[in-house]
Parts: sequence; C-alpha cells; structure tokens
Amino acid sequence: MPTEEELIARAQALLARGPLLPPPAERKRLREAAGLTQQDVATALQTKRETVNGWETGRTTPRPPRLAAYQYLLNGWAEQYPPPTTGGAT
Repeated sequence: MPTEEELIARAQALLARGPLLPPPAERKRLREAAGLTQQDVATALQTKRETVNGWETGRTTPRPPRLAAYQYLLNGWAEQYPPPTTGGAT
C-alpha cells in the first residue's frame, strides 16, 4: 500500500507536467459565463481576438507564457461557473 507521501509525490508530478486545458467548447462556455468577449480575453492576455478564437475552436493552443495565464483564467471561471447539471429523477 503506498504511503500518503508517495501518493502526494505522484500527484505533484502530474501537476508539474504543466497546465491542461479543458475542451474548446468548455473554454468558450466559461468565458461566456463570465460575461466576457474574446476581445476582453485577448486584451488581458495581450494577444489578438483571432488568437483567442483559435483557442476556443481548438485550431490552436496557447503557448507559454500565455498558456499558464489562460489556464489560470479558465480555472478561476470553472470554480465560479461549474457546468450545468443535467436534470434527472431522484
């Protein structure tokens, strides 16, 4: 049985791989849930609106240092705007 320290070390190794992005559609949903435009994000990250559009359609992926900043935004929005739950019978 692994120790807690071993498991934490493994988790830290996963985190060290770098930020992972949610699927493109979720990137767009999060930005829209925050009430922001692609231009708003582009201005904050000092890039072009077309670049943000590429990230949201999956045509392109941000590169460092914008990757980390974009992931930071997405993580913050994900906490504020969780995905809608599907209704079901209980």
